[in-house]
Amino acid sequence: MPRAVYVLALGIFAMVTSEFVVAGLMPQMADGLNATIPQIGYLITAFAVAMAAGGPFLTVAVMKLPPRTALMALFAIFLAGNVLAATASGYATMMAARIVTGIASQAFFGVGISLCAQITRPEVRGRAIAVAMNGLMLGTLLGLPISTLVGEHFGWRAAFWTITLITVIAAVATLFGVPRIERDQGGGSFREEVGVFRKPRLWLVLSTSTLIIGATFSAFSYFNPILTDLAGFSAGTVPVLLIAYGAATVVGNNVVGRFADKHTVPVLAVGLVLNTVFLAGFALLADLPVPAIICMMGIGLVGVTMNPAMATRVQRTGNAGPMVNTVHSSFITLGIILGSSIGAVVIDVWGLRAPLWLGAIMAVAGLATVLPDLARRPAPEPAPAAPAAGATAKQAEQV
Repeated sequence: MPRAVYVLALGIFAMVTSEFVVAGLMPQMADGLNATIPQIGYLITAFAVAMAAGGPFLTVAVMKLPPRTALMALFAIFLAGNVLAATASGYATMMAARIVTGIASQAFFGVGISLCAQITRPEVRGRAIAVAMNGLMLGTLLGLPISTLVGEHFGWRAAFWTITLITVIAAVATLFGVPRIERDQGGGSFREEVGVFRKPRLWLVLSTSTLIIGATFSAFSYFNPILTDLAGFSAGTVPVLLIAYGAATVVGNNVVGRFADKHTVPVLAVGLVLNTVFLAGFALLADLPVPAIICMMGIGLVGVTMNPAMATRVQRTGNAGPMVNTVHSSFITLGIILGSSIGAVVIDVWGLRAPLWLGAIMAVAGLATVLPDLARRPAPEPAPAAPAAGATAKQAEQV
């Protein structure tokens, strides 16, 4: 596996840690910015909306650059956003900072995953994506607790300065650890990148990713109250359980990465079936501590961990270019927005078990979008090279 893939994981780790940091420091930030808790909550929503809506446009702006240069430009924008957040004197400035970092983060995901496709052999691209996406899993497992701990002991601004430092380290590692690949002038034009979206099947494949992530986040967003109010765990125990959940996502991500290339559609189908079982089981048995933990860990193993298989399927349906990968990330973010927001609505109507049932319904809907491919059972084909690929996998492996 090229070392650049591991470097990309570090960059993704920085992005994800920044995305989650507000959730762990809401009271401190509310006091520091003279805002209410709901207003601080809108900062989380703004980040997600900026990712989904703004990321593709920034990708268009950098897609003519060589991949490493594009990544460095995105690091610079992301870094500026975090510095602005760390020095924000008011709520409006903080909102602007979160929008900037959200847009840059989404574009980084798209360019980074596209680069994984360029520098690895077709038969191991799923594994490469899994390695890069470990940055996402570790951001959940380590990034959020670390930034929260720093914020609690040294102030919320210190948490953003810590993320800034991690970003600088990731940028330097990218500068020296990612090979320079020139864009192929014969392909990868904006028209070619956008033209692939004329395929109706691509939209169906993208919707699968939205439903998979939506199903997972409809539950994950409300684990804390479900575990305390229904399962009966103490507030002090919940962080430990969430760390265990994060560890399960790391394990699941790497397992899925092993099978994502040769068994893409079956992996997604099995993952959705299992996630349906775990979500429904959690809803039925949430008041029993041991079954509740088992179901929660199961969701960790087969939820967001479908990312390598999701990305491989999208690339085979469209292409491995940065635009397709960024739009795919936007559909994933849309799943987070839908799962968490609809989950809040159903809680008000039917109680804390409702988002778990919502997740199970979304997982079943996701399975329905996979079944046509499963019935066809096409022979495995390597994901197409990114339109802008200018270096062979052999050259990348020599770096």
